[in-house]
Amino acid sequence: MSEKQLGKLSRIELLSELGSSDLFEIEKSCSFRQYSAKEQVIDSQSESTDIFFVINGSVRVENYSISGRIIAFADLSAGSYFGELAALDGQPRSASVMGLTSCLLAMMPQELFITLLKKHPNIALKVMRSLAQVIRTSTSRIMDLSTLAANNRVQAEMLRLAKKHLKDGNVSAISPIPIHSDIASRVSTSRETVARVLTELAKKGIIERQKRVLLVKDVKKLNDIVEKVRGD
Repeated sequence: MSEKQLGKLSRIELLSELGSSDLFEIEKSCSFRQYSAKEQVIDSQSESTDIFFVINGSVRVENYSISGRIIAFADLSAGSYFGELAALDGQPRSASVMGLTSCLLAMMPQELFITLLKKHPNIALKVMRSLAQVIRTSTSRIMDLSTLAANNRVQAEMLRLAKKHLKDGNVSAISPIPIHSDIASRVSTSRETVARVLTELAKKGIIERQKRVLLVKDVKKLNDIVEKVRGD
């Protein structure tokens, strides 16, 4: 089997345990589409049930408030997947997804996804663990929104990003550098508040903006600040 035939789903971490023949058979049942940056992939409350795999590029999972304000949930890069909730329960989509960059996506029908989970328990376990992590992250953010001031929510979001991009025990290199408006949408505040908090953290020597990365020079100190306001 050629590399060209396996050049798509073989890049998806969820499917990494599958052999070449299984991947090829699954790939034949999927459809592929190229999306441009800012193009809508799925709409919240739509009734489609396919699960999507990000072959290359990246997408953003988001939703909208009643006033039309964008609330960003997550950015997903190549190797990731989304749409599993509707594929699992057949209910309308819980969020919208748009192309963050130009991206190639694979769409797997709901029936094939359910069959895949039944046939491969390890893949089903990966999905369950991923959903568990989503619940934990959502619970943490709900608590932050309910109990923390806006500047502290920005600090907490920076800590989450820092832990995600750890280089060693106490230094993190966040890349690409997060856009102020993106951080603001995640923690329900303004870009001005984000800019002010990042400036304060820079003055304290906790973060440093470099050419291509935002360096968190002291993750432990940032963690101490967040734990103090949370009362942990």
